[in-house]
Amino acid sequence: MELSTFLNNMRDPSGIPFYPVVFQFLMVLTYALHITMINLVIGSTVVALAQARRGEYGARLAKALGRVVTVSLSIAIVLGVAPLLFVQVIYDPFWYTANTMSAFWAMMFLVAVTAAFYAGYGFYLGNRKTDPDTFKTGWGWVSLAFLLCAALIIHMLSMEQLLPHHWKTWLISPLGQYETGGGAFHGIALGRLLHFLLPSMAVTGVYLMLYGWYFRQRPDYDPEYLDYVVKLGVKLAFGFSVVAAAAGFWWIGEIPSEFNFVRNPFLLAGAIGGIAFVAYLGQAHLNPEKYAVHTAIAMFAVIFVMCCAREGLRMDYAGAAGYSIFDYKVNTDWPSTLLFFASFLMGLCVLCFPAMAAFRAGRAPRGEVVTLDPAHGKRAVTMLIVWFAVVAGLGVIVSLKNGTLF
Repeated sequence: MELSTFLNNMRDPSGIPFYPVVFQFLMVLTYALHITMINLVIGSTVVALAQARRGEYGARLAKALGRVVTVSLSIAIVLGVAPLLFVQVIYDPFWYTANTMSAFWAMMFLVAVTAAFYAGYGFYLGNRKTDPDTFKTGWGWVSLAFLLCAALIIHMLSMEQLLPHHWKTWLISPLGQYETGGGAFHGIALGRLLHFLLPSMAVTGVYLMLYGWYFRQRPDYDPEYLDYVVKLGVKLAFGFSVVAAAAGFWWIGEIPSEFNFVRNPFLLAGAIGGIAFVAYLGQAHLNPEKYAVHTAIAMFAVIFVMCCAREGLRMDYAGAAGYSIFDYKVNTDWPSTLLFFASFLMGLCVLCFPAMAAFRAGRAPRGEVVTLDPAHGKRAVTMLIVWFAVVAGLGVIVSLKNGTLF
C-alpha cells in the first residue's frame, strides 16, 4: 500500500465537524501561548538556579522565580491541551502513529512533567524563608532535569510525526519482526530542539522587564533590587534572542532542501520581526521598564509568526507524504461549533474578573485591601450559571431525542 493511501485511510471516517483551516488557526494560536509559557518555565528555572547564590538580590529573585515556575507550569499544562486536541483532529494519522510507535515515551512524558511540577514546588517551598547563605537548589536541578527530559520526548514525538517515510524501518526490526514494545526513540533534530529551548532565556528576560514594570509602584519593593532585575532581564532577552536566531539557521539546515523553506512567507516575516525585535531590545537598554509592555507584545507577535512558519513546514512534510488537511471530509455541525465558540468567549469574559482582581492586588502594598466593582463579579457568576444551564439543557434534549435517558 502506498504511504499516501495508508495515511488517508487512517483518517476518522466520520470526518470533522467544521472547516479544517479553523482548527489549524486555533491550533497555531494555542500552541504559541503554550510554548511561551513553557519557555517561561524552563527559563525561570535556569535563571533561578543561576541567581540563587548571587547575593541578596539574586536570592530574592530566585525565590520569586521559584513561584513563577509552579504557576507558569500549571498554565502551560492547561494551554497544552488545546493544541494537542486540534492536532488529533486534523493530523490524527500522524499523531496516533507516533504515540503508538513510542508509547513508552509518550507515557514517560507525563511522568516527567509530573515530576518536574512537584520538584518545582519543592524548590519553591524549601526556600520561602531561607537566607542567601542557606539557599537550597537541589529540587530546582531535579525539576530542570525532568523539564528537559519532557522537552526531548515531545520533540521526538513531534519529529516522528513529520517523518512517515521512516515509520516502516522504525517499526520493523532487522530480523523482520514487528516492534510492539513502544520503546522506539527516533527522529532527533538537535537544531530544531535548540531553537525551541534557547528562546526560554529570552522569554524569561522579557518577563523580568515586566516584573520591574509591574512592581515599581509598590513602596515595599527596593528600587535598587528592581533595577537589578530589569537590567538582567533586558540583557537576557537581547543576548538569547541572538543565540536563538543562530539556532534557527541550524534548524533550517536540517530541513530537506526540496521544501524550499527559506522562502516560506511566515519564516521570512518571522526573521524580519526577529531582527526588529532585537533592534528594539537595543533601545530598551536605556529604560527597560518603559519598553517592557511593548517588548512583551512584540515578542509574542514574533513567536506567533514563527509558529505559523512551523505549521507551514508541517504541511510540507505531510504534503510530501500525500496528505493534506484540506482534503478531510467536513460534516458541518453548527450546534456543537457554535457551543464551542460561545463557551470560549464566555470563558474569556468570566476570567476577566479574577484577572483584574489579581493584577490590582499584586500591585497593592501588603495589608492594603483592594476592591473592585461588584458588578463585574456578578456578571461573571451570571454568565457561568447561564452556561451551565444551556449545556445541561442541551444534554438533556439530545439524550431524550436519542432515547438514552429512558
